[in-house]
Formats: sequence, C-alpha cells, structure tokens
Amino acid sequence: MKAPSPASLAAALLPWFRQQARDLPWRRTRDPYAIWVSEIMLQQTQVKTVIPYWERWMKSLPDIGSLATAPEERVLKLWEGLGYYSRARNLQRAAQAMIRDHGGRFPGSATELLSLPGIGRYTAGAIASIAFNQPAPILDGNVIRVLTRIHALAGDPRSGTLNVRLWSLAGDLVTAAAELPHRPSRTADFSGSCSVLNQSLMELGATMCTPRDPECPACPVAPQCRAFQKRKVHAYPTPKARTEPVAIRRAVAVVERRGRFLLRQRPAGGVNAGFWEFPEWDVPAGRIAAEVLAGNLGVPESKLTSMKPVRHSITRHRIHLEVFRIEATGVLDSVGANAHWVTRSQLNALPLTAAHRKIARQMGP
Repeated sequence: MKAPSPASLAAALLPWFRQQARDLPWRRTRDPYAIWVSEIMLQQTQVKTVIPYWERWMKSLPDIGSLATAPEERVLKLWEGLGYYSRARNLQRAAQAMIRDHGGRFPGSATELLSLPGIGRYTAGAIASIAFNQPAPILDGNVIRVLTRIHALAGDPRSGTLNVRLWSLAGDLVTAAAELPHRPSRTADFSGSCSVLNQSLMELGATMCTPRDPECPACPVAPQCRAFQKRKVHAYPTPKARTEPVAIRRAVAVVERRGRFLLRQRPAGGVNAGFWEFPEWDVPAGRIAAEVLAGNLGVPESKLTSMKPVRHSITRHRIHLEVFRIEATGVLDSVGANAHWVTRSQLNALPLTAAHRKIARQMGP
C-alpha cells in the first residue's frame, strides 16, 4: 500500500473534526492562557475529570497576572486531586516569567514557549497551533497511536529514530494543513487550519483510534491507514514491556483535640511539596499498622479507632493506607516541627494530597 500523503490525510481530517469535535469549554476561546491551562491539566488526566477543574481555575485565576501573583497555597488548592503537582507550580512559574520577561504578553511562537517552565515540545506546539494557528507539530500519546497505525510503524515511539520520524510526520501534516482553506466549525472557530489539524489528531486518538476497540470503519482516514488495511491495528504502537506494581503500606493517624486536627505539611523540594497530610508512617513487611502508629505517637494501641482504609495508585505504586482515629489529650511532639493543629474549616481550605482528602471526606462536612 502506498504511503498516504500529508495533504490527503489533512484533507480528510479537517472536515471530520469540524463536524465531529466534542464541544469542550476551552475550544470556545482563542485565549492562549485558557488553552495553555487546559493542555497542562490534560496531561495524564481524562477530559471529563479536567472540565470542572478548568472551569474553577479560570473563574478564580482568569489571566496571567492573577496566576503570577496568587499565593501558592491557593494555586495548589485549585489543583488538589489532579496529581502531578509540579504541573501547577510550573504554571505559576511560567506566568511569573511572562510578567518578568515578556511584559505580561503570552508568547506566540513555539520557540518562545519552550523557554518557559513546564512547557515541552508537545505543549509548545499545541499552544502555538491551537491559539495562534502556527504550523507547529504535536506528538502526545493519542497522536503517536494515530500516526503509528496510519503508517504501520513498529518500535518504541517515544525514543530513537522512530520518535524523530513521528515528529517529522506530524510536522508534515500541520504544514500541509496550513495550505488548505479554513472553514468555520459548527461548534467554534478554531482560528485556522493548523489549529484544526492538530486538534483533529488528538480528537481522533481520544474518541475513535483508541487503544482498545477502535472504531476503524467510521474513521475518516481508514482508507489510507496501513494498519487497518493489514488488519493489524492492535499491533501499533508496539506495546511497552509491563512493569510489576509496587505495593506500599502506610499507617495514618487522624488525631483530634477539642475540634482541631493535626496535620503535617510536606517539605519543600520533595514529592507533593507544600501539600498537607495527616501524620503517616510506612508499615514494614510483617508489622501491624496499629502497632507502628502507636509506637510513633507514643500512645497505647487501645486508644486507636480503626477507620475505613484508603487505596490510592500513583504510576506503578499501589498504596494502601490503614487509617486510625485518636483523641489526643496533649501535644504530640513525635509528629515533627512541621505539624499544626487546624480547625475543620481550615482543613477543608488547605490543599491536601488526594489520598488524604479521601480520608477527610470520611469525617463528614
């Protein structure tokens, strides 16, 4: 089968997206700030999860200036539950860099965008193309899947010569789209053919060219797709070697004293820096969680009341939290200098890590 040309692929993708694109809130604007926030939130996160977060964020921090000057705790609270919290910190650092180095202007080229914290090649290309209609390529998981199937490309798509080739193919596509006429969409004006082309690749991978059960017969590029013609769609991209999950057990103490709760803030520079948690300790293999907790708190096990355990996953780590409640009669020095007593309203307002927010919900409003 002859390799499909970039022009023929673009000609099939543009009208399909204009007719089939999901009506997402960040597609109703050309504001590069709004598009940037959505792209960062969508990394490692599903669209249905991102929508309410994006809407709350845009209501609270609607522009570069408000983000640049916001207290970090407020930024983290708005991000609470999305995970990968360095994304939120980098958003604020990048906003501060725009104020400092660009006069508060949002950079309009992929090259300028790459100089900002937290913006890599994909994100720079997405913003430059979607917001500014620049012919900048994109390559994320969805686009990788679409391109490796269309061209039946085997190998590791995220490294080596195949990755270079995929970026080249993505560049050829958006360049070809730039030469095609732009027509308005039924849902929004996507600001030009480059914008539409890149969004069509992402949309196709998210809604039709999915990892499992792809809807090949309805795909606008199926007649040009080598994997479909060879009936080997599921062979691309080449599956990664599976890694075994790592089990982690921790004991968590919900310590209460006269309506206040004991929390610890994660130290700067570490994982989840700046977020708050109930005191917790690792439970070594063969040990009992209540015993570990009692030993670290300096209280008898009989004072501990078991709560519902919490399970949480981060990448390949499977975390099991065994949770206990205790009424404290005095200050517990063993939990460290970064511990503070907070009221219930303060507990609700502080940014908690996702697993510990699940614990807080057990305690009611």
